[in-house]
This record gives sequence, C-alpha cells and structure tokens, in this order.
Amino acid sequence: MNLLKKQGFYNTILLYFGTALGFFNAIILFQRYLTLEEIGFFQLLIAISVLYAQIASLGVNNIILRYFPYYKTEDKKHGGFLNFIFLFSGISFLVFTILFVLFKTPIVNQYYGKDGYDLLTRYYYYLIPVSFFTMAYTILESLARAVFKNVLSAFLKEVLLRVFTSVSVLLIAAKLMDYRGFMGIYLAANALIAGILYYSIYSGKHFSFSALSDEVKNNSRDMIKYGFFAVLSGGSFALVQNLDMIMLSTMTVQSLAYVGIYGTFFTIAVIINMPAKALNRTSYQIISDAWKDNNFEKIAKIYHKTSVVQSLIGGLLLVGLIINKHHIIYLLHKPEYQNYFHVFIIVGIGFFIDITGGLNSHIINSSKYYKWVTMILVLAVILVVLLNLILIPAVGMVGAAISYTVTTFIINFAYWLFIKLKFNMQPFDKMHIYILGISAIALIIGLKLPAISNYYFDLLYRSTIVLLVYCSLAYLLKISEDINEVFDNLFSKIKLR
Repeated sequence: MNLLKKQGFYNTILLYFGTALGFFNAIILFQRYLTLEEIGFFQLLIAISVLYAQIASLGVNNIILRYFPYYKTEDKKHGGFLNFIFLFSGISFLVFTILFVLFKTPIVNQYYGKDGYDLLTRYYYYLIPVSFFTMAYTILESLARAVFKNVLSAFLKEVLLRVFTSVSVLLIAAKLMDYRGFMGIYLAANALIAGILYYSIYSGKHFSFSALSDEVKNNSRDMIKYGFFAVLSGGSFALVQNLDMIMLSTMTVQSLAYVGIYGTFFTIAVIINMPAKALNRTSYQIISDAWKDNNFEKIAKIYHKTSVVQSLIGGLLLVGLIINKHHIIYLLHKPEYQNYFHVFIIVGIGFFIDITGGLNSHIINSSKYYKWVTMILVLAVILVVLLNLILIPAVGMVGAAISYTVTTFIINFAYWLFIKLKFNMQPFDKMHIYILGISAIALIIGLKLPAISNYYFDLLYRSTIVLLVYCSLAYLLKISEDINEVFDNLFSKIKLR
C-alpha cells in the first residue's frame, strides 16, 4: 500500500497537471483557433487510433500485466518474454493495417456528403502511424507498469504530448502553420514519447532481448488465447468509450461539427476519471501480483479503498463542473455549445458511475474467469450500438450521451454482481451513501449561491464554498481513511508552525 500511495501521489500530480493542460487546449486554444470541424476530426482521430491500436495489438497489454509476474527473472531476460511481446504485436499490427488499407473506400464512403469527408480523405493514412505509435506507447507503458515504473509514462502521455499540442495550436494562431502542420506535430509527438519511454526501459535494464525459453514457447498458445479474449474485451471497451463519437460522425449530416461539440464535453468529463487513472497505474499490477499469491484479503482491501477514494474525488469534480456551467460555456467561446450542456451532465454521470466501480474489471481480468469480462463487454457493444441506432436519430448528441451512460451502468453492475457471487467481494458500504449525500448537498448549495457580476470572483467564491462544504463533510464523516490521514498530517504540520 505504501507503493500504491507514493506512486499514486506522483501520478495524481502529473495527471491533474496534464488534465489542466488538456483543459486549456480543448477549452481555450481549440475553440479560438480551430473550427468545430477541425476539432471534431482531431477527436475522431484520437478515438479511431485508440480503437485501432487496441484491436491491432491483440491484447498484448493484458498479456504483459497478467503473465509477466510468472516469467520474471533476476537476469532481466525473463525467458525471452520481451521478444515474444514485440514479435506478436508487430505481426498482428501488420495484418490489421493491411485490412485497414484494403477497406479504405467503404470506410471513407460513410462520410460522403458530410462535413467530415474532405478531412478524412486527406488524413486517412495519418491514422496508421498515429495508431502504431499509440500501440507502441501502450505496450511500453505496460512493461513499465509491470516493474512498477510508471511515473515517466504518466508525464509523457499526460503532460509532454499535450505541451506539443499546445505549441502546435499556438503556431496556427501566429499564422506560422496550418492544420496539416498541426497534424504533423501530433504524429511526431506520439513518436517521440514512445521513443523516450523505450529508451528509459532499455537504459534502466529492466528487460533485455533474448531467445524464447521453453517455458514461454510452451505457454505461448495460452498467452495468445488470453490475448484474443483480452482484445475482445479491450476492443469492446474501447468501442464503448468511442463508438458514440464514431456513430455520431456517420449518422449526422453535421458530422464533425457535432463530434467537435460532443468530444469537447467528453474531454471535460474525463476530468472526473482522473482519480481512477492515477490510482490504477499502480494498483493494476498490485492486483495481478495478489492473484498470483492468492491474496484475496489484499484484493478486497484495494477494491474497497480505490472505489471509495475514486467516488469521493470524482463526486467533488462532477459537482464542481456542474455548478460552474456558465463559466465553462463562457470559456468555450463558441455559441454552439450553449444549448448542449446537458450532454456533459449525462456523460459526466457515466464517468462517475464508472469510477465508483473501482478495479472491478481488472479483478476479473486477472483471475481465471477473465473470459467473463469479454462476454460482458461484447454484449455491452451490442447494447451501445442498438441504443445509438435508436437514440442518435431521435435526439442527436443527447442520444449518444444517454447510450454511453446507460451502457456504463450496466457494465459496472454486471462486474459488481459477478465479483460478489464468485469471490464474495464488493466495494460498497455506507460510505458510498455518504458520498452521494454530500455531493447532493454541495450541488444544491453551489446552484443556489447568488451570482456575482465579476466572472473571476464568481468562479472563485462559488468553487471555494462548495469545496469547503464537501471536504468538511467528507472529513467529519471519515469517508476515506487515506484522505483523512492526508488532512491530519497537514493539520499537524500547521500546528507545529
């Protein structure tokens, strides 16, 4: 738990700094120097590249997290495990890329006559290298996480990549570059962070290339089988996360403009997921190691604690964003956002539901019942497709948001039920009811506070009052031992002064 706290602390700082930078990019720079169609295409590029990399890697990331503890050796050769990973992922990416090129025409034709057609035809092949470096980075990140070295990867992805994005948009603002240059810098930045992470792992001598051991060879079929199920679950999860954006782009005439608005609100809502991202970078591997040792008590403890901490912080972030609606709309600069803030609220609730589930999916994925994650997520994809087909034509962006949130709830309920029945573990107790209660109280207070004409004073005083109310109630109710411990240490240091 000390490692979880230490790396969780550093990851939290980096993730929130990166989130602030991403917020600045999406809310300030993009809205002032890119068109809605260009914003939409960038969001679509990220969605497709994540899905592309997830499917093309055939579950390599999950293979690393699950199987590395069994092949780990002191000589750092790990039975040629690294060779197996790189060879397997390289071949699978090549096969998927050939299919992606062959099916270019039917894919692009989905956008014919829509506002995204020109951009997609112009930058279609950019998707291949962006997806490759996305895959390379995620594989290297999983290797780093396997040896509990995950702070650098957080900095590269959450901070450095966004710095390059900021610089490229500012170059557009200065009329020193156009959108093509922006795309080129984004591609180069993805290559750079993958290269830096590779060098860090290589120079740290945590892994070395070597011939495959008999053990790795004999178990390669089982690992590939696991990877196949993992890619079904991982690809299905990526589809659930991104299918609403992709279907919105193909089912509406305003294709990329709608994706630009929806994607921007989705980017804002991602802030709610930051506590989970910070904790999961370390806790995933701890769970995997605990399964190896059959340490059910440790798994249950982490399951509960991560759920409480994530829910507590996520609830505060969701409330804080909702009460500052007018400030967010003002910052977005474009009048098109005014009538769609309820899209953000619906998606934000979906993110809150997801982080409340804690480590549910990884607990199942790391056990012998990992196939159940695949089945649940495949059914979830079918559900989200059906919901989108019904709701997007009826209510547009709102339909995509409802589809995402309903599907997220059903997925997490299925995970919770499975873990409860199979392992007699579940993360919920009265503390979660307290979290909902203090969230409701803070939200009502924040919405009822009188408005101040000065934009900055209103933002500051409204947020400060809600923060004080929320944190005071959380501390007094002792919702999280870990968070109370942080406050107690802070108070003791203040008294010493």
